[in-house]
Amino acid sequence: MRFPRGVLARVPLALRGLRFRLAVAFTLVAVASALSTGALAFREARTGVLQQSQDAVIRQFRASVDVAASGLPPAPGQVQLQAAVNQVLFANQSQGWQVLATYGNRRAYASSDAFDKVTPELRRSVRNNQVAVFQRVTAGGHPYLVVGMPVTYTSSADDTPRLSGFVMYLVVPQNTEQAYVTAMISAIEHATLVAAGLAVVLALLAASGVLRPVRALRRATRRMAEGHLDVRLAVNGSDELADLSRSFNDTAAALEQSVAELRRLEAQARRFVADVSHELRTPLAAMSAVTDVLDENATHLGRETGDALQLISDGTSRLSGLVEDLMEISRFDAGAAELSLDEMDLAESVQRTLASRGWLGQVETQMPPPGVLRARVDPRRLDVVMANLVGNALRHGAPPVRLVIRVRQTPANLAWAVIEVTDNGPGIAEDALPHIFERFYKASTTRTRSESSGLGLAITAENVRLHGGRINAANLPGGGAVFTVELPLHRDSADDDTSASAR
Repeated sequence: MRFPRGVLARVPLALRGLRFRLAVAFTLVAVASALSTGALAFREARTGVLQQSQDAVIRQFRASVDVAASGLPPAPGQVQLQAAVNQVLFANQSQGWQVLATYGNRRAYASSDAFDKVTPELRRSVRNNQVAVFQRVTAGGHPYLVVGMPVTYTSSADDTPRLSGFVMYLVVPQNTEQAYVTAMISAIEHATLVAAGLAVVLALLAASGVLRPVRALRRATRRMAEGHLDVRLAVNGSDELADLSRSFNDTAAALEQSVAELRRLEAQARRFVADVSHELRTPLAAMSAVTDVLDENATHLGRETGDALQLISDGTSRLSGLVEDLMEISRFDAGAAELSLDEMDLAESVQRTLASRGWLGQVETQMPPPGVLRARVDPRRLDVVMANLVGNALRHGAPPVRLVIRVRQTPANLAWAVIEVTDNGPGIAEDALPHIFERFYKASTTRTRSESSGLGLAITAENVRLHGGRINAANLPGGGAVFTVELPLHRDSADDDTSASAR
């Protein structure tokens, strides 16, 4: 049976654990076994006690009735009936019997209340049988055994027994037998409680034995998740848990080997990129210097030579940018990227980024007044972030491109500087959004041969994370893309009176 998740969530964790379930299962099995065994034993013992008592009473009653009936005439009168009753009682005076005798409409008894215990069903059964009939009844809260003994006779013509019409009834209290049955019930209850207690103890011991390797596996899995791939489990025995431990060890060993190989290859790749980038910087510097000199004299060259020179100059510039991006990524991978923090005005810093690249007339800005929003940031890395985001919007979006800076206050009274760059272009494909900050990823296949290296947004994201901030990319409901950067501020870095003004 499956329970809804909401129901299981309200169950305490300790009651959902394997230890508790094993203990409950063992206890239920033990109690069920004890109850079923006790019920069978009780039924057999009860049947044996009552049957033995019943058989002994009937045998003794039959013998007494045979003796009393032997001296009766064929049609006994009231006096003979009473004499037979007294004779049976006298012979069994220590048994606590109550005896009745009937013949036709005549009744003889020693105690009149005995007739109340003789049920009509028993009387009808006696009239239709030639053997003793018995019934157990309860009167006044006490159990009784009621026996009806019909007296038969045989004629001289044949030996077939016939009913004489003379019947004797016996009412015997069964308090002693009931006491035996009550004692058995009490003994079975105690045995069940003892069995349940032993079952709980055994269940806890069994659960500890079963859960010990499970707990070890859980600890080993957590350590593996933390990066300790050399963790191994001790294998004891040859059961399923031992097989599970061996499988875990084999998996851990294979994973450690695979990760070690991947790390080795990754380290080689990073080293290769760093080495190649470093080696390319010197010839690229010389090439850039030469192209700069040639660019100054481009007016004195022919058209074809000038076009070739422009192509070389553009290619050198793009290659220099790619090498610088690779060097920057290598520093992030090596953990060598550091922040040079400085207290500065965010609005002025962003304005300098736009001005230095000639974008002031192409970007609509909405920022706080100068001196209002100050933060401790790395000026160079903030310039890279803003240049990449705004440049990306200008290249791949459509005007107008907007840049908004504001302050967001959290319920925990923490302040964040929020920088949003939006455009009016086609936006970002939904399948590209999860990968937009990955290295060398380009959202459109038409951009594979563009001047973009595919590293700009990855470097932007690394710089934002280095500041302890967050970056996100999304599409606007009306069209266009929006990039949001959140940088943490000190409490004294934001003014409550900050009001954005359009410039």
